[in-house]
Amino acid sequence: MKTTVGRISETPPPPGPFRPGFWRSPIRGPWLTSVFGLVLLVGIPVLFVTGALSYAAYNPDLGPLNDQTPDKGLLGFYLFDWPTHPYWLYRLTQGIHVTLGVVLVPVLLAKLWSVIPKLFEWLPVRSLAHGLERLSLLLLVGGAIFEFVTGIFNIQLFYIFPGSFYTLHFYGAWVFIAAFSVHVCLKLGRMTRALRSRNLLTELRTDVAHTRPEPPDPDGLVPAAPAAPTMSRRGAVGLVGAGSLALLVVTVGQSIGGRLRSTALLAPHNRNPGSGSNGFQINKTAASVSVTPALVGPAWRLEVHGRGPALVFTRGQLLAMPRHAAALPIACVEGWSTEDQHWNGLRLADLAALAGLSHAGSVLVESVQPPGPYSSAMLRGNQIHDPRALLALRVNGADLSLDHGYPARIIVPANPGVNNTKWVHRLTFRT
Repeated sequence: MKTTVGRISETPPPPGPFRPGFWRSPIRGPWLTSVFGLVLLVGIPVLFVTGALSYAAYNPDLGPLNDQTPDKGLLGFYLFDWPTHPYWLYRLTQGIHVTLGVVLVPVLLAKLWSVIPKLFEWLPVRSLAHGLERLSLLLLVGGAIFEFVTGIFNIQLFYIFPGSFYTLHFYGAWVFIAAFSVHVCLKLGRMTRALRSRNLLTELRTDVAHTRPEPPDPDGLVPAAPAAPTMSRRGAVGLVGAGSLALLVVTVGQSIGGRLRSTALLAPHNRNPGSGSNGFQINKTAASVSVTPALVGPAWRLEVHGRGPALVFTRGQLLAMPRHAAALPIACVEGWSTEDQHWNGLRLADLAALAGLSHAGSVLVESVQPPGPYSSAMLRGNQIHDPRALLALRVNGADLSLDHGYPARIIVPANPGVNNTKWVHRLTFRT
């Protein structure tokens, strides 16, 4: 057995990246790796927490309408009734999640570059313990790439997933954060020592001519035969920082809005949707989901179900009822949001009372949109009874446009945009 192990350990590496002398960058080493790792150590937990909050905001335990992810089991331990206060909560958490995810891309790529010799280590597996470490590294790197790529595809509306984005991103996040946690436990002490080994200000003053390799390290990141430097560590940190700053500038405007919206070059939605009362961002147009003017014409009726016979209203009857106003934004999972729009319509709590369920615990909202994803949604009791939760009929002093949900749409504080159903034709209140 020992002879066999010895022979395997003496197997020469194949040519190319597995050769020890292949990687020769003189700035690669524990210190630079730890600098990028420290940024990710702060950023990734924030990404995970805001992503988990986004998932909770979708009310995934209300049934298969709001979310298509199979039984979460233990992974659903943290789900809670998503609040309606403050009304900008989802706009904030999802804006941070998406913007931070984009901004961290250069840091992640730099971190992978800094440890790439470890990915081509020879032999790939030398023992059981080494094999387990390599497996955790595979889950860490693979999970990071998967989560960042699927997230960016989603915010660019590039849906090429072999299933629901929410399902894939949800389970992928848990695999990644588990591998990330193990990696932090294994490497935190080594990272701390590496950061203390060199002075940050000194490194930021060191130019290319005075750049020297770090001392040899047990992880083998420092090359045995380094090449002459073509970039300093200051340059590497500056390049990554500039890349992250550039991505921040062309992304954050879609969440903050105002004058910054014109800088959101990576935003998938139109930054200038037109003028007038309905001149604000649209997620899906009526035409894209096969909602035609005929479906919402004079024959349209709103059905309200609860205790007793169903109530049926024309739009004219709804407009004649006591109406209320609320200034609320629309915020979507892709990270974009509108400024506060001034909505006018009927309180969901008043409609629940009309249906004989003044203490309704949930409501099923159904659209005239042909059956498909997001043609219906569920809202919780706390969302129904918030006085700003409306069946909106008008916005900014004018009737809703067809693309914004005419003849009636849901608007609820802090609710993900996809659950603010448009083209509503039936409300079913439940205890």
